Amino acid sequence: MQRDYWNKNALTMNFTTSLDVGQFQSMVSKDALVLDVGCGYGRTLADLYGIGYKRLIGVDTSGEMVKRGKSAYPYIDMRFQKGAVIDLPENYVDAVVLFGVLCCTPESNDIKALIGEIERVLKPGGCLFANDFLIGKDLRNSLRYRKFEEKYKHYGTFETDDGLVLRHFSEQELNELLGDFDIVSAVKQKCREMNGGVNISVSIAAKLKL
Repeated sequence: MQRDYWNKNALTMNFTTSLDVGQFQSMVSKDALVLDVGCGYGRTLADLYGIGYKRLIGVDTSGEMVKRGKSAYPYIDMRFQKGAVIDLPENYVDAVVLFGVLCCTPESNDIKALIGEIERVLKPGGCLFANDFLIGKDLRNSLRYRKFEEKYKHYGTFETDDGLVLRHFSEQELNELLGDFDIVSAVKQKCREMNGGVNISVSIAAKLKL
């Protein structure tokens, strides 16, 4: 299971995705309530806290990741999320951060449910900041996509050598997933993967349609 992988590697895993602080500050006020979905050990939340955002909540389905985060940043509200439902009311938060979570959610139904939960807890007009990997066109990616395409019924889903199932996305897939959002910007950039490889990620800033 995906959760078992993250629990096992919680103390050694270090994430590198960085938030565009300037854009975040231009779209989200300092008194906003910000939710980090799939917060891991809270690195992005700690960055936000450091620039003046104090109303922060992080949720993650890995209990060990949350435990690490609470130890490192005891002043930030991080919560273990047991199931698919985010334990917050409707129209509750002003902004959501979603970094490297979609790629770790390989099943299409689970992805749609996740986006649905984000839309439920986010206020109309609220902001979403998402970052994830695009389908690579290089030989390394092409080979691993083809190897697992029949098994997962999706070109872009693959298994790592240590047992994690990951999914990369086409731009069209992401646009369809975020159909209820107005995209403010979508910036592509080279990004290092957890295993050290380099791929193309896209950083999206969007607002939930009113």
